[in-house]
Amino acid sequence: MAAVISKYLTAKNSSIAGGVLLLLYVLKQRRRAASSKLNGTKGSAVVLKNDKESKKDRAAVDKQFFLRIWRILRIMTPRLFCMETGYLALIAVMLVTRTYSVSLTEIADCSSSTFIPTLLSSPCAIIGRSAKDFKICLMSFLKSIPVIALVNNFLKLGINELKLRFRERLTKHLYDQYLQGYTYYKMGNLDNRISNVDQLLTQDVEKFCNSVVDLYSNLSKPLLDIGLYIFKLTSAIGAQGPACMMAYLLISGLFLTRLRRPIAKMTVTEQRYEGEYRYVNSRLITNSEEIAFYNGNLREMQTIHSTFQKLVDHLHSFIYFRFSMGYVDSIIAKYIATGVGYLVVSRPFLDLSHPRHLHTKQSELMEDYYQSGRMLLRLSQALGRIVLAGREMTRLSGFTSRIAELMRVLKDLNGGKYERTMVAQQEKDPGSGVEKLVLDPSRGRVINADNIIKFDHTPLATPNGEILIRDLTFEVMSGTNVLVCGPNGCGKSSLFRVLGGLWPLFGGELTKPERGKLFYVPQRPYMTLGSLRDQVIYPDTTEAQHRKGISDQVLKEYLDNVQLGHILEREGGWDTVQDWMDVLSGGEKQRMAMARLFYHKPQFAILDECTSAVSVDVEDFIYSHCRTVGITLFTVSHRKSLWKHHKFYLHMDGRGNYEFKPITEETVEFGS
Repeated sequence: MAAVISKYLTAKNSSIAGGVLLLLYVLKQRRRAASSKLNGTKGSAVVLKNDKESKKDRAAVDKQFFLRIWRILRIMTPRLFCMETGYLALIAVMLVTRTYSVSLTEIADCSSSTFIPTLLSSPCAIIGRSAKDFKICLMSFLKSIPVIALVNNFLKLGINELKLRFRERLTKHLYDQYLQGYTYYKMGNLDNRISNVDQLLTQDVEKFCNSVVDLYSNLSKPLLDIGLYIFKLTSAIGAQGPACMMAYLLISGLFLTRLRRPIAKMTVTEQRYEGEYRYVNSRLITNSEEIAFYNGNLREMQTIHSTFQKLVDHLHSFIYFRFSMGYVDSIIAKYIATGVGYLVVSRPFLDLSHPRHLHTKQSELMEDYYQSGRMLLRLSQALGRIVLAGREMTRLSGFTSRIAELMRVLKDLNGGKYERTMVAQQEKDPGSGVEKLVLDPSRGRVINADNIIKFDHTPLATPNGEILIRDLTFEVMSGTNVLVCGPNGCGKSSLFRVLGGLWPLFGGELTKPERGKLFYVPQRPYMTLGSLRDQVIYPDTTEAQHRKGISDQVLKEYLDNVQLGHILEREGGWDTVQDWMDVLSGGEKQRMAMARLFYHKPQFAILDECTSAVSVDVEDFIYSHCRTVGITLFTVSHRKSLWKHHKFYLHMDGRGNYEFKPITEETVEFGS
């Protein structure tokens, strides 16, 4: 049995079998991709979405890739003389130093030198059985150890610092754009080109910066080696040998780059699936209480398992694709490159008429071949690393595509341009019977003026273009409280989103105070991370509080006005840090938000069911105090007890009609 196995299990047969298996795998993957594409054409809505995703996911090492990465590099290295360029220079110098030390000391693989290759670097020491030469070689290695260790660790320092500084520059730039105005809100609510922006701002930025620096360091060393060994080989065996190796580099590099093109798109898809998986987990944490009340653990488990399985299936495909590409890379970039190298270096020695070796002794011939072979082997290894670096560049193109897409969307949003797939699809279906508007923020005009809010022939519509009220016209001056009421979905929240600048204005004119003079208090107030003081003065800082001349005693009065003065003693003072979303009850959070309103003293305040968890007597005191300090209120509420604190009411019926009238004794009160 062993004889039969040894007879057929040869290197040639194994190579043929491996090639056949690889070919079968590639054919299987193509068939699977074709079938999935065929199945995807069954639903038109899905096809439209996939077409858009395919355009967005397009990533390859081409002209567009180099333009994108050049724009990003200008952000990460803003000036010619900065710390980033300094670390780039440090990495280059350390690579040159390491290569130069290898050349001078003739120590193989200086980055990972050991005792054995040092001894083999001088064959005469052992083959000639010379103890003196052996000691000289050993001492040379020992003397070079401190220098080699210092160079290698300086190189690691430069690489790690450059990764961190690149990430710092790019992250700060993206967050400056993301947190400019209401861009962070618009990205998730007005524009749907990018989902899971947290994945892009955290993991994708880190992976992009790491990939850029790794590619720089991995390309610099082989390029330096190629230059050094081409020079040495040209003087040793002529220019024909290095020229053949460079020609092989060009041909094999183009071939492998073509084969690796799917890696970029697969990288983009991987990061999108990773973002979706993180998103469903964060939703579970954020809404854990509601899910627990509904006993929804099994349903959420199904959702998470489904999302995770989609990621796992893609990663399996990615792994097998990298396996097949690794097989081809190893053959072309390593073994064939080495074979070409030996073929090139052997030509002068096999040519008996070559003038270089006509009168050379056997020992000199052996030493010459050994030195040329070593240099050519290193040259072929360097060329192989250059070819394999194309794989890293292809993967980098995937990260570059995602970062460039994020930068483009942020620029559009900050310029007032939005895109939504739903709007585009509905515009193509005029027979749907639903009245739509095109999302064009330039149609409306916003005028900033103090002590007035005026809607002048303004359509009220959602970002999808669905009209809630075609022509909204009313005017409110300071001191005139307005009660906003109507059924769910009638447009109350939409009105305040337009008023607050969160949604674009589709037409007409809107006159309102500038930002900072209009304050919004939601039903579920936001409690920030920080101290008890931060909950009252948010979004101000302690320094801003002191600049306004507001003391802690005044802050205490704001808490007393909403009957929260006991919180200060209970929690241990203004500088106590807690998880206030959990520490404070629902009613306490609503009253804390009202204390925050008293601190900022805006001209107008929008109160969106913000006292639903507060007792009637405390609510009555809060509304009376707002009138005392001169805060004009827009209140969304169904409590009849609040009608006495308002002069006008705005009632929307949910069918496109509205009433804006003064509240009199004959007014029919809506609500309970």
